[in-house]
Amino acid sequence: MSDIEKSAESKRVHTAAQLHVTTVLADDDLPIVTDHVMDADEEVLVALGYKQEFKREFSLLSSFSVSFSVLGLLPSVASTLGYNMGYAGPVGMVWGWVVAATLIQFVVLSMAELCSSMPTSGGLYYASAVLAPDGWGPLAAWITGWSNFIGQATGPASVDYSLAAMIMAAISLANDSFVPTVWQTYLLFLLLLALHGTITSLSTKLLARINVFSASFNFVALVVALVVIPAASIQMPKLNSAQYVFTTFVNGTGWPDGFAFLMSWLAVIWTMSGYDAPFHLAEEASNANVAAPRAIVMTGVSGGILGWFLNLVLAYVVQDIGAVMASPVGQPMGSLLLSVLGPSGGVGMFSLVIICQFCMGQSCLTAASRVVYAYSRDGALPGSRLWAKVNPYTRTPVNGVWFVVGIAALLGLLAFASPAAIGAIFAIGAVAQYVAFIVPIFLRVFVVGNRFRPGPWNLGRWSRPIGFVACCYVALITPILFFPSAPLPILTAMNWACVVYGGSMGLALIWYAVAARKWFRGPRVNIEHRMYARDPLSGISSGEGKSESYENVLEAEENEKTE
Repeated sequence: MSDIEKSAESKRVHTAAQLHVTTVLADDDLPIVTDHVMDADEEVLVALGYKQEFKREFSLLSSFSVSFSVLGLLPSVASTLGYNMGYAGPVGMVWGWVVAATLIQFVVLSMAELCSSMPTSGGLYYASAVLAPDGWGPLAAWITGWSNFIGQATGPASVDYSLAAMIMAAISLANDSFVPTVWQTYLLFLLLLALHGTITSLSTKLLARINVFSASFNFVALVVALVVIPAASIQMPKLNSAQYVFTTFVNGTGWPDGFAFLMSWLAVIWTMSGYDAPFHLAEEASNANVAAPRAIVMTGVSGGILGWFLNLVLAYVVQDIGAVMASPVGQPMGSLLLSVLGPSGGVGMFSLVIICQFCMGQSCLTAASRVVYAYSRDGALPGSRLWAKVNPYTRTPVNGVWFVVGIAALLGLLAFASPAAIGAIFAIGAVAQYVAFIVPIFLRVFVVGNRFRPGPWNLGRWSRPIGFVACCYVALITPILFFPSAPLPILTAMNWACVVYGGSMGLALIWYAVAARKWFRGPRVNIEHRMYARDPLSGISSGEGKSESYENVLEAEENEKTE
């Protein structure tokens, strides 16, 4: 036995089976770490094929805080009120939320189980690569990764543009003569992106503290809204009847009532699409294979319950949906608060919503930058070498942060096309995220068989039934989210999500078919390891006893790109 192997023998990780991880490495592969003794979290990460590059400053509380802030229930409901209230009235707000949020919990539970087995920043993309049939791993990873990337990249854009619109609406509430222009909103949007980019470039420890504060503020503001909005109402009567709230259907679309009800789910789906954040922060969390899935479930359950209570309160106080939707204020939540609380009270409550939205934007950018880092580490994005760099001072992917900021700035230009075009980024984010969510869950339920190795947090014998319901739900809702709000006129009512998302994914698949399939292998192992048996992603035998380093793999892939 060589000196290196002897050293590895004394410091090597446990096997993947002992660590309860499902990995890209072959079952009998041996990662080699000779320079230090690893803790349990690093041991799991190394078994997944990655070296530890971040500081693990996130706890269960701070991981949950990021995802709860990404949900941003108060500002998210405010941003999407036009979809559930505007499409289906009180029934869409109350029963639409109950049905959609309940079905989303099946996706939440299935994702948490995957996270416990594969706690890495690559998250869903890594899981798809591992769970796909032999030879199909790279393509499954490519589709999942690009869909998740598109969803994450549109997140900061949709949040910050909505925030800019809210601020303009607040100014309009305080000054009746002020009418914001698209240019003014867009320039404010750029300023907000720059502020969020600066904050997200800070160290992991500071980000953890900021996000704990953000989550706390979001929760307090939500409780204040639940109490103050009905209690301080200046309307007569203050509240609608229970019969009106639970039975009144107002179809604001040109589609049949049943279809309009399904379309109202967009508000729930967009709001409840940030619970995957702990998955992407797993490499920065302690006790990640338990804390991260718990944070995912905590986010999904709390978001579903608290979001329903907020919609219930709003359904009890809204008395003229048509007037709220057509208000010159330009923002349904702002218009509703103005009619319920009056000018001063409406501006005050709306200010809380704006602050929560600002906190939400920073959390969205944090999660998105980690996705960019993870995919760039594996060479899946253009300019990956640049975006995969970790800043030596903050130990965060600063380049990835500003890459997402740049994409968001470009997406904001859709506002100059039409309100429908900029509104499409909400549907794009929802569709892209849930496509990425469901691919590895589908593979887990229908394809992988016994190759999936459950982590310490798992669903036991309920894993496949829960995953099956999750797949059926996403299969139902995804095409509906591409429909326009009305059948005609097609250009003004068009849902541009199908064009932007379809075009982006189409280009990504063309790139894969023409070039990337020749060199992209899915998750790129960046640790030195002993390679036995075959590569589970490509089906290619690596040769027993061959030692391969990250640098050798990188050089080989670069050579393949240039050939």
